[in-house]
Amino acid sequence: MSIVSYFLVIYDHEKPDIRKAGFLYIVMTHIGTGFIILSFLIMASASGVLVCDIPRRYIFIVPFLRDMAFLFALIGFGTKAGIVPLHVWLPYAHPAAPSNVSALMSGVMIKTAIYMIIRVSFDFLGANVMWWGMALLIVASASALLGVMYALMEHDMKRLLAYHSVENIGIILIGVGVE
Repeated sequence: MSIVSYFLVIYDHEKPDIRKAGFLYIVMTHIGTGFIILSFLIMASASGVLVCDIPRRYIFIVPFLRDMAFLFALIGFGTKAGIVPLHVWLPYAHPAAPSNVSALMSGVMIKTAIYMIIRVSFDFLGANVMWWGMALLIVASASALLGVMYALMEHDMKRLLAYHSVENIGIILIGVGVE
């Protein structure tokens, strides 16, 4: 999804600002991918299985490794979702991309990362650690609050959409963190 959407972001690649936005987007999504791979490698090494076909299979990981797998997944998928402070690519990629791509990114792509945070936390790791919810609430609240504050100052419609996407992700994650 990162590579294909990169080409969608740089559709009008003749403009230097769009190339810069595309570069920032591809770098940030690859950093996120690196953290996701680390998370899944921790879970795979603890379970001996690379396929995530059995929910709650990874509950018996050593607590430290389980915490690391959660943090890496949160950073990785959080980068792709655009949570604060990992949202830096979002206000650049939205204006650079064509309008239909911006809508796809806002409506589907960043929500897919939230889905995976939920799957990893609850299904694969068993989310029974209190500080995970607290950390998620702090990050989510910061995302919601800063997303709204940045949106209030923005006059470009696509950047406004990007900041409201950050805010929406924060609101969704507040619900996940409370759970």
